[in-house]
Amino acid sequence: MSISKNRPFKVLGLQQIAIGGLDKGRLRNLWIELLGFEFKSTFVSERENVDEDICSVGLGIHQVEVDLMQPLNSNKKPAVDQTPLNHVGLWVDDLPKAVEWLSEQGLRFAPGGIRAGAGGHDIIFVHPKGNEEFPYCGEGVLIELVQAPPEVIKGLSL
Repeated sequence: MSISKNRPFKVLGLQQIAIGGLDKGRLRNLWIELLGFEFKSTFVSERENVDEDICSVGLGIHQVEVDLMQPLNSNKKPAVDQTPLNHVGLWVDDLPKAVEWLSEQGLRFAPGGIRAGAGGHDIIFVHPKGNEEFPYCGEGVLIELVQAPPEVIKGLSL
C-alpha cells in the first residue's frame, strides 16, 4: 500500500499520556505527591470502564495532561490498567481531515469514532493492532488523536 505525501493535517505536539494501574491512589502518590503534578479533575465512565484523575504539568499551550487511570471493574474490558502506559495523546490541527486521510492510507482506528474525550476535546483512538483491511496501526501502542483548540494550533504551529 502506497502512502500519499499530501497530508492535510499536522500533528502539533504531545497532548497527554495515560497511565493505568489497579490502584489510582498509588499513581496519585507518585505523580501528584512526589513529582508535583497538578490535580485538575476526575473523570468516570462506565462505558470506558475507567475512573481517572486528570493531572497536568507545564503552562498554557505547553501543558501536558497526565491521566491516572484505574478500572471500575478489573474483570471488564477495556482493561485500562493493561498495559501501565495506556496511551499517548497527540494534538492534531484538523481531526476530521486527519481521520479521513489516515483511513484512506490504511490506518486502523479503534471502534467508537470521533467523540468527546475526558478533557473536553474531540478525540479518536488509533488501534494498537492492524488487520487485513487496515494494515497500519499503533504497532502495539494505543494512540489518541486530539483536536487541538485554536490557541494550541496557533501556539504550536511552525
